[in-house]
Amino acid sequence: MVVERAGAHPLPKPWGVRDLHPWSTARHDGDAIGEIRYERPDAAAESSLLLKLLFTSQPLSIQVHPDDALAREMGLPRGKTEAWYILSAAPGAQVARGLNRRLTPAQLREAVDDGAISDLMRWRTVAPDDIVVVPAGTIHAIGAGLVIAEIQQRSDTTFRLFDYGRQREVHVEQAIAAADAGPFGPEADLDAGLGVLVNPLADARTLLVANAHFVFERLDLAAESAWRLDAERETWLLVVSGGARVGPFDLGPGDAVFAQADRTEIHAGATGMVGLVAYTGASPLPHLLQRSARPSSADTGSRQDDHVPASLTRAKATPTAARLETTK
Repeated sequence: MVVERAGAHPLPKPWGVRDLHPWSTARHDGDAIGEIRYERPDAAAESSLLLKLLFTSQPLSIQVHPDDALAREMGLPRGKTEAWYILSAAPGAQVARGLNRRLTPAQLREAVDDGAISDLMRWRTVAPDDIVVVPAGTIHAIGAGLVIAEIQQRSDTTFRLFDYGRQREVHVEQAIAAADAGPFGPEADLDAGLGVLVNPLADARTLLVANAHFVFERLDLAAESAWRLDAERETWLLVVSGGARVGPFDLGPGDAVFAQADRTEIHAGATGMVGLVAYTGASPLPHLLQRSARPSSADTGSRQDDHVPASLTRAKATPTAARLETTK
């Protein structure tokens, strides 16, 4: 039984940004931060999922991750399926998932060698509150001008195919072995037919993603409301706007907690709280969040954000021979 405040670890990246406001107050000493990685206080403690914030001023590498079967063949515990929630997007900001046409392994290798792989990616413009699911084996990329909350299977195994001249190592043969080198989903809406569920579950809960590895939800808690979070499974909660007292912790934007096999109280602050919650398992927990008695003002979490981004006022209703990089 555990409820812990997660540590927020900012990581400098060549494609990062220096201004993390309003999404995080993590100290970064002026470095360009591309990723905030959330960890349990005991870094050796086990978890199956990994929660991140991503900040992009340049495109990330074109890459792919292995599925569970291939990862285990490589002596790794698991593959890497991930999902992105778009928090902020500059006009025209894009992500890519899958290719415009199917390639043979030889054609994919040639496209990597001559740099044509970027033009073969299926790029799509995204907006705040969009959901993008990236199953293991999907060739993908993230463009510039984005802030993304990412939940993934806990794995650092990334095979780069193309890195825009940054002189970092690429892993072409491993990527070819891992990749489904073809289109992903229909050419219609971003989320159409892709196994992404954006549906109201219950009071204050919206289901974003449910797959074999994790469930991802958005919580919209009204000002001064009180709730009980019943974390039967490994659960991560990230505050993206507003504030709340979660158990003994006062949380604001960019703060997170980890809970497992435990219950904790949530008291939303004066501006309410918008949060993202992810947990293991293939189906939503019906009793994850229950309304409690209204808290007194003295009990309400004191930490609040004075700016609520407009995009968050309402969700849409709707071991190997090569070195394995741990970054995007």
